[in-house]
Amino acid sequence: MADRREVYFVSDVHLGPGGGGLAEREAEFVAFLRSIPAETTRALYLLGDIWDFWFEYRAVVPKGYVRTFAALSDLIDAGVEIVFVPGNHDLWPLGYLEEMGIKIMRQPFEVVLDGSVFCLGHGDFLGKVPFRDWLVGTIFRSKVLRALFSAVHPTPAYALARAWSQSNKEGRGEYQFAGQGEPLYGWAEDYSRSRKVDYFVFGHYHCKVDMTLPSGAHFVAGESWEKGAHFFRWDGQELSYK
Repeated sequence: MADRREVYFVSDVHLGPGGGGLAEREAEFVAFLRSIPAETTRALYLLGDIWDFWFEYRAVVPKGYVRTFAALSDLIDAGVEIVFVPGNHDLWPLGYLEEMGIKIMRQPFEVVLDGSVFCLGHGDFLGKVPFRDWLVGTIFRSKVLRALFSAVHPTPAYALARAWSQSNKEGRGEYQFAGQGEPLYGWAEDYSRSRKVDYFVFGHYHCKVDMTLPSGAHFVAGESWEKGAHFFRWDGQELSYK
């Protein structure tokens, strides 16, 4: 059996309903999944916002994504571990992904790859985030809101989600990462003071980030797939951005 050393990290694909260009982006994402060499790959980490909105009702799941799930299932069947970290757009999985064989992890968490320690997450809600972001994040993580939303018929529920996502994107504009002044950077800096970490890998910010913390740990994040395909790849010795 080939040595399974390769590990892939991907985030912010934003597959429908509010992400736009669903068919083209899903085709690009599926092409990426199909390009992963299963015989030499150990794991694939989906670091949040793979879907622009995701909500599972107990008896039904969202329409679409058939090719995406087929490609993920093929990787699982070939022995590749797939781990999903919910982001702020897809934080409501209720068991369907786990039935497929996908492992759900909540941020932040650590994995050791070939002796290197990786701290992984989506990146939202870590550190001293602005009050508006904290308030929105708290509301959407509410079990009460989830229960209320589950009582709404899927057709108006997803229409509401699509409208919310679109207005959020229009109001956000192009994000500029604030470097050492970014809450997530400060959180990682504090975290690495008490724990040995070699790599922090996140998404969420929709811009490429590659910095070194005072501890010597690498701090990276990738762009949104709305700008084109991107991912990180670990080959057993080096983390590269593709």
